[in-house]
Amino acid sequence: MTEIKAWASHGPKQKLERFSYNPGPLGPEEVEIVVEYCGLCHSDLSIINNEWGMSQYPVVPGHEATGRIVAIGEQAKGFQVGQRVGVGWNSGSCMHCHHCMGGNNNLCSEAQPTIVGHRGGFAEKLRAHWAWAIPLPDNLDMSSAGPLLCGGITVFSPLLTFGVKPTDHVGIVGIGGLGHMGLKFAKAWGCEVTAFTSNESKADEARSFGAHHVVSNRDATAMLKAANSLDMLIVTVNVPLDWPAFLQTLKPNGRLHVVGAVLEPMQIPAMDLISGQKSVSGSPTGNPIALATMLEFAARHNISPQVEHFPMSRVNEAIEHLAAGKARYRIVLDADFG
Repeated sequence: MTEIKAWASHGPKQKLERFSYNPGPLGPEEVEIVVEYCGLCHSDLSIINNEWGMSQYPVVPGHEATGRIVAIGEQAKGFQVGQRVGVGWNSGSCMHCHHCMGGNNNLCSEAQPTIVGHRGGFAEKLRAHWAWAIPLPDNLDMSSAGPLLCGGITVFSPLLTFGVKPTDHVGIVGIGGLGHMGLKFAKAWGCEVTAFTSNESKADEARSFGAHHVVSNRDATAMLKAANSLDMLIVTVNVPLDWPAFLQTLKPNGRLHVVGAVLEPMQIPAMDLISGQKSVSGSPTGNPIALATMLEFAARHNISPQVEHFPMSRVNEAIEHLAAGKARYRIVLDADFG
């Protein structure tokens, strides 16, 4: 068996180094993909640094991979060698539990994260269960599609899951790697869209991504003017916020939905929820059908993330760029193993 070349971290906050591993025989329900591009997500940084306490070293990061199938297990369904596919946060699930059978594979207790206990996409090749290898629409640019498989589905899934209507008013908190895609999706969904940002210099750019309105969440007067205006507010940032102020932006029956990994407890006043019959919720990425639906929607509406490219051989430089908050707005690594 030929070894796979990759980039790996051998401990928390350690730089990635060249790494090779033997993947063993291809599983009967697996496909093997030659990685051509792989997004660098903040979740990769969190796993490299063991911020969530779940990392298993050596870590081969990369869970926004796109490429072409080069091998197919004997029980894998519906694929051809050479087919363009992508793999996101999950690369497998049990396929027999209540959640998997009900279509919520991403909620499976045995779901296999692509970069935890599994080798990710900062590598020549990547393996995944066939159900989690998502076909890429023909008119979707493979070189920028990777971030859709994690960041994109993360902000698209709430629109799908909670039945957001084109007549709804949706707010997006944070104009970054997740938020800028959230603005694009919500605008294409047909919604009236408000961007909330702590950086007023991003206002024009937020409008270019699809925001009809831009509100500085540092401006108490502006926040009061936004009160009682939103059907859904999607929080994409991972820092504590003035939660009562944001709850006040919701209409009765409105929903504050969290997709940013805020590690501190959220201070939510119960009376605000009760009096307005409001909801607070969260969600991970999405199941395979949601991923495929999102990619089809993105292709139909010509939605792509704003990306910066680095060769994979400069992965540590790319990580430093991301960690410094300089990414505008997603980073994609171009595989260059030779």
